Amino acid sequence: MEKRTLGRTGIEVTRLGLGLAEISRYEQRGEAGADAARVLNLALDVGINFLDTAACYASTEALTGSAVSHRRDEFFLASKCGHAVETDAEPWTAEVIAESVDRSLRRLRTDHLDVLQLHSCELDVLERGEVIEAVLRAREQGKTRFIGYSGDNEAALWAVGSGVFDTLQTSFNLVDQSSRGELLGAARAAGMGIIVKRPVGNGAWGRASSPYSYADEYFRRAQIMRDVGPVPGAPEEPILLALGFLFAHDEVDTAIVGTHNPAHLQANVRMVEDDLPIPAEAVEDLRRRFDAVGSAWPGMG
Repeated sequence: MEKRTLGRTGIEVTRLGLGLAEISRYEQRGEAGADAARVLNLALDVGINFLDTAACYASTEALTGSAVSHRRDEFFLASKCGHAVETDAEPWTAEVIAESVDRSLRRLRTDHLDVLQLHSCELDVLERGEVIEAVLRAREQGKTRFIGYSGDNEAALWAVGSGVFDTLQTSFNLVDQSSRGELLGAARAAGMGIIVKRPVGNGAWGRASSPYSYADEYFRRAQIMRDVGPVPGAPEEPILLALGFLFAHDEVDTAIVGTHNPAHLQANVRMVEDDLPIPAEAVEDLRRRFDAVGSAWPGMG
């Protein structure tokens, strides 16, 4: 699988990464550990080398540690911190971040993260500086190699402009293009690695309605953009259209596509390896549509 250098980190990551929030869905079934291990090991077997999780993604870190910690030298590991997990403490404090990082390392069964990211805190939290000092301290202690910010809009722009962070994780997809303007260009100019979250827009382009309430806005946007008519040159497979649109933008280093389904994972890999790029006319049409009807739409966290 094609790899890209993740900005100034120097890490060589696969263009397709794996977002791990989805494997927490296995908790609703009986064989969570075995099912998660099947997907995680398959991802590594087919060549994906970038895994992204978070302290607040239910038991995802523990499932990951149990499934693939013995293969730690085969992948780069990113997690996120800042939310209070299993505690009533106030979020976005140095104490919560320190405890969260140590908890993540225990659950992931590793002595270090490759990237530790602040998990979508607001601008005022960044400006106070306490959380930045906390993740810098974690890096000084060897608990992470690099630090990043995960978020959108004005907070993401502030994080890029601060010069502190090595990576930016932000939302970008065919119905969420606000970062296409200033944000991605600024991050690339700053030498940051760019990780895209929600890269297929929760499958909004190919479905009639959202199975998740948090994705309702994406489905609303997709309906508005689809009402213009067929996208010229678009492939029939909507996930391929979404991935093709995303990877047509050279700023993107890796995109974390989440799934708990092995067949979906294999299909995503095949599309990235065999079916890209999609026709440029489809990409340009999707850009024009967004600019025409969605220029005021903010990035979705």
